[in-house]
This record gives sequence, structure tokens and C-alpha cells, in this order.
Amino acid sequence: MSTSLLRCNQSYEGEFILLGVADRPRLEMLLFGLVLVCYTITLLGNTTIIVVSRLDPHLHTPMYFFLTNLSVLDLCFTTSVGPQMLVNFWRKSKTISYGACVAQLYIFLALGSTECVLLVVMAYDRYAAVCHPLRYTTIMSHSVCYKMAAAAWVSGICNPVMETVMTLRLPRCGENRIDNFFCEVPALIKLACADTSLTEAVLFTSSVLFLVTPLGLIVVSYSFIVAAVLRIRSAEGRRKAFNTCASHLTVVSLFFGTALFTYLQPPSNNAHDKAKMASLFYTFVTTMLNPLIYTLRNKEVHKALRRLMKRT
Repeated sequence: MSTSLLRCNQSYEGEFILLGVADRPRLEMLLFGLVLVCYTITLLGNTTIIVVSRLDPHLHTPMYFFLTNLSVLDLCFTTSVGPQMLVNFWRKSKTISYGACVAQLYIFLALGSTECVLLVVMAYDRYAAVCHPLRYTTIMSHSVCYKMAAAAWVSGICNPVMETVMTLRLPRCGENRIDNFFCEVPALIKLACADTSLTEAVLFTSSVLFLVTPLGLIVVSYSFIVAAVLRIRSAEGRRKAFNTCASHLTVVSLFFGTALFTYLQPPSNNAHDKAKMASLFYTFVTTMLNPLIYTLRNKEVHKALRRLMKRT
């Protein structure tokens, strides 16, 4: 068997080149600035929510417990790709080692899956608060909250194992140029020089389980919430109930909208520029907006911040 044929039957295991938008230097510098701003606000905003939620006793409620989990997730989610991407924007050699790519791929999928489940848990928390206010503390007890959060983390961490293994085992015939800013499943599948239908089927099934199903459960939860709110006679009561859920609904729309666009269509049909920008959006813009959405609209967080500032 010839050397070239041997190379064609093996997956490349040295390093990958992340193309990003290297052919458009001006756009690359613009994206560097945007990503840096988004990443900085993400770090500051989510860290603030974590610190305030833990230090202020008034925020020791299920809602803020899950919000703290979401903030930790968003911090890890963006940090798994952010620093390396910012460095690559300035480097001529935009490479990532095979090991780092594997870690990035798995961590990104695991944290993304965990966030999908956690957003369902948060929707259930809002359902219990609005539809069963008198039984809320019983339904959402401390032990239940910890179990639900643990279920979200464990399911998310276990989900991407098969996808990661199948994607990395695809023969790439020495091809190591990833048309994206970071190691992501659809971009890596495009490198394969063999039939990828089985891997794409697994990716599609996982997307249905961790994107479509959670979104469906969230829609069901909010249908019950809307029905309960409409039965409230007081206009002020209805407004307060809707305000309680508005922040979560906004976060759900931003996250699931771009994730569905990226993962629910075959990688071969995914227009590369649109896919890359969608990846940037749900990795940096959504995680930057999450703490802003929850804090700018939330009077309890404002009061907690003022109390914390007085104490310090």
C-alpha cells in the first residue's frame, strides 16, 4: 500500500489550523474587538451574579440558585474557546493542537448540552412559582433544586461522549484546516473524506434530544404559565407574573434560536459564513447578554447590589 493511501486512511493527529476569517484581515480585527468586549462583559456580569447571589441572603432562593448555575456555565462555556480564539486573531499561525481541539470540542458540547437542560429546569421553576405559589417552597425544596441541577450537569457531561468519539474517528485524509473559529462538530465533519451519514444522524438525534425536546418542554411550561396568568384578575398581578418570566424567555429565544440553526441542519448544507457567525453569536453574544438581561430588569438584584456596596 502506498504512503499516500496510508495517509488517506488515517485521521490527522498533529495539529489543526483554524481558518476563521484569516482571508479578511479587517473583519478579523473587528471580530477581535467584538469578542474581547463580549468576553470581558461576560466575565464581569456572570461573576457579579455569582458573588451577589451567594453573599446576599435575600437571594438564597431556587431562582437565583439556578441563575448562579447558569452564570457558572456561561463562564466556562465562553472560556473554553474565548482566550484561544483571541490569541489566534493576532497570530499568523492559527493552529490548535490535536489534544486541545479534542478538549475544546468535548467541553463545548458538554456545557452547551447542560445549558439546554438547565434552561428547562429554570422554566419548571417559573411554572411552580406562578401556577402553584402556595406550594412553591415544598415543590422547589433545597434537595429538589440540588437534584435538578445535578441532573442537568450529569446529563450534559455524558451526552457528547459518542458524538466526540465518532467525529474524531472520521478519516480526514491528512486534511487539518477547520473552517471555523474553534473546534466544533459540524466544521470537523466537513473535513471527513468518507461517508459521514452515521455521524450526522447521531448529531441530529442528539440535537433533537438536547435542543428540540428541551425547547418543547419550555413551551409547554409557558403555556401553563400563560393560562395561569390570564386567570389573575389584577392587571398589576399579571404584569408582575409576566415580568418574572420575561428574562428567562428572552435568554431561551437567543440561545436556542442560534443553536438550532447550527446543529439541526446537515453540516454539508450549512453555509460556512452563516454557521461561523451563528457559532460566535451563541458563544459570546448570548452569554454576554444573559447577565445583563437578568440584572437590568431585576429589582431584587439591584437592591442586593446596593446592600452589598453598603456593607463593603
